[in-house]
Amino acid sequence: MTAPAVERTGSPATSSTTLVTRVREHARTRPKAVALRDKHLGVWRPWTWEHYWDQVQLTGHALLALGVSPGDRVAIHSENRPEWLVADLGALAVRAASVGVYPTNPAAEVAYLLADSGAVVLVAEDQEQVDKALEVIDQCPDLRHVVYLEPRGIRGRYDHPALISWEDFLARGAEHRAAHPGAVEALADAAEPDDLATLIYTSGTTGPPKGAMLTVRNVEFAVRILAEEGAFTDPPPGPDDLLLSYLPLSHVAERIFTTWFNAASATQVNFAESIETVPQNLHEVQPSVLFGVPRIWEKLLAGVETRLSGASRLKRASARFWLKVAEGIGDDLVANGGQHTTSTRLRYAIGWVFCYRALQERLGMRRVRYAASGAAPVAPEVLKFFMGIGIPMHEVYGMTENTAVATANRPGRVKLGSVGEAHPGVEVRVDETTGEILTRHDGVFAGYWRKEEATAAVLRADGWLHTGDVGEWDGTHLKITDRMKDIIITAGGKNISPSQIENELKASPFVKEALVVGDGRTHLTALIGIELDTVGEWAQRKKLGYSTYRDLTQKPEVVELVQKVVDDVNTRFATVEQIKTFRLLPKELDHEDGELTATQKVKRSAVVGAFAELVEDMYGTGARG
Repeated sequence: MTAPAVERTGSPATSSTTLVTRVREHARTRPKAVALRDKHLGVWRPWTWEHYWDQVQLTGHALLALGVSPGDRVAIHSENRPEWLVADLGALAVRAASVGVYPTNPAAEVAYLLADSGAVVLVAEDQEQVDKALEVIDQCPDLRHVVYLEPRGIRGRYDHPALISWEDFLARGAEHRAAHPGAVEALADAAEPDDLATLIYTSGTTGPPKGAMLTVRNVEFAVRILAEEGAFTDPPPGPDDLLLSYLPLSHVAERIFTTWFNAASATQVNFAESIETVPQNLHEVQPSVLFGVPRIWEKLLAGVETRLSGASRLKRASARFWLKVAEGIGDDLVANGGQHTTSTRLRYAIGWVFCYRALQERLGMRRVRYAASGAAPVAPEVLKFFMGIGIPMHEVYGMTENTAVATANRPGRVKLGSVGEAHPGVEVRVDETTGEILTRHDGVFAGYWRKEEATAAVLRADGWLHTGDVGEWDGTHLKITDRMKDIIITAGGKNISPSQIENELKASPFVKEALVVGDGRTHLTALIGIELDTVGEWAQRKKLGYSTYRDLTQKPEVVELVQKVVDDVNTRFATVEQIKTFRLLPKELDHEDGELTATQKVKRSAVVGAFAELVEDMYGTGARG
């Protein structure tokens, strides 16, 4: 089935419009306004548009001084910080392409990404990332320079000809600018729509990561649809909007909300100190536009449960009452497309005085006018909770290969459990035979870097991108049922979508990970990882002593706790889709152990292989079915 017909209004990017020229224009029209903020020695430090543009220019000149040419790749291996954006746009300014490397990537993956991309310069954050680079530099024949941002532990102790400090790097840029004034701007103004803007590597759930080539045309299309025309927010993002940058900038979704919104709409970006300090930084910044992957929303919800369990009996009773009211508000909002009725407004107004205002303040969401969840499926109950306490939640859909432009739930037209409507100028259809979702527009990527066969497998000559996601239309909204590769076919021939079951399990504050097993089996089972904070708090209240994560999972009381969650979820599914038994994972899944991708997606085959004994135990020793 095809989405409602839309006119393809996308126009090719012009050679004069890029993220770089947009930042330059903001520096000209609002030089003293705050563009970015980061925390330095406990104090939020502002970066004006004037300063931001100056740093981009210096970086571009420094790259030219190092011999970077149009078409070269510049890798960035760092946590989110202003210099990430500066390096990204500095590369784009000289018509080179950026390559994001996840901070959690181990040395072996760093070697693969640097060698595969052919990066000639690496901007590394600190000693940890420099150590990884130097360990594998002999495997990266194109890599000539490693620029480090933080000198601690490096300066005066490391002696490698490839190393350059950020200060020396910018000094080279200043010298080059003095000798060749206007060189960077001339290159920036000469950019073409088909220039490679960035390589964004896929998460690698089924094999080595692939570099998705996003061009200037792709990025400008996404900027126009998502930022300028407000396909997400209503009204579109603008200078009054505050955002918190905390998800890896190597991911296309965070690049949109941090870099692209900022360059297009002059939003103010505030950089979280680390992923661990996000709750504190949310509270300090109180952003107005907030994006999160499902794991973030699940974690925030689990945190509410943890704080409630530690409150006094009176406060706990009051909160439980108003959260019950919020549940009813959420139900009515869901039934009404996310729009308030007179009844919900009245209930919310009273609850805001007694509960919701304080809860929003504590969560860091008091000013949120638009919140989005994307990058993976999320349980509707999680979104409904936030809607009920006054956070306007919207599930959105896109992927790296289409520059994250596909569908979104629009304000006032929210359908929970769906990923929304096709954006204007975007074609989306569902293959009638396979159920696969296909998209076509000017944001569809140019292909996978140096992988023609992989490109041909997903991108057809007629421009349609095969997403690998399975979905269906309900008339106006798209619903994703699963990834094609993840569909379970039982021994009885029944096709089952595991993600729907897994998301229902993860909606519980006690469950962090859930992996449904059953391909070729007679029934479904599950490997479940507990949420250490909430289960640990629950165990303390029950006076259950434990020493480690493994020890906690072996407590019969904890197994019984999770069994209740499984039993409750089973009531929402047909018999063939119910979990017959489960086992608790003895450890938290980890990226470095190869069980998670850098974006925290579960590598199914790796986890099933690592815990094969648990799987076989659920089906009988060594037996299938």
